[in-house]
Amino acid sequence: MKKMIGYAMVGTSNLQRATQFYDALLAPLGLAQVEANETYTAYAPTASLDMVEFYVTKPFDASQATAGNGSMIAFLVPTLGALEQFHKAGLASGGRDEGAPGPRPSDAIVHYAYIRDPDGNKICAYCVHPD
Repeated sequence: MKKMIGYAMVGTSNLQRATQFYDALLAPLGLAQVEANETYTAYAPTASLDMVEFYVTKPFDASQATAGNGSMIAFLVPTLGALEQFHKAGLASGGRDEGAPGPRPSDAIVHYAYIRDPDGNKICAYCVHPD
């Protein structure tokens, strides 16, 4: 099966803070830190640790990191429990609420949760939950 997207990356101006945030945020989604150095931290599915899907990195041009206006990274999660854990972990780790877990629109079977990381990047988790 081909994947359309190889990996996603967000910038940070404080890699240590961002790594602590994403360690907590991504754990409920089954993603684990697999590599870290002075420039970036990489995360992969716990079932495929060699398949990095997400990076948090200092900007290559050494400028201050900025969040993209209208940009968002979304992770598909298998259960509503993982969706709720994602949101709680994001808030507990210094993220800002951008939308509590729930269906969107209110009668939909797809549930979403939104967090802003400490650098302002918008991160989403979503789950298809049948009735």
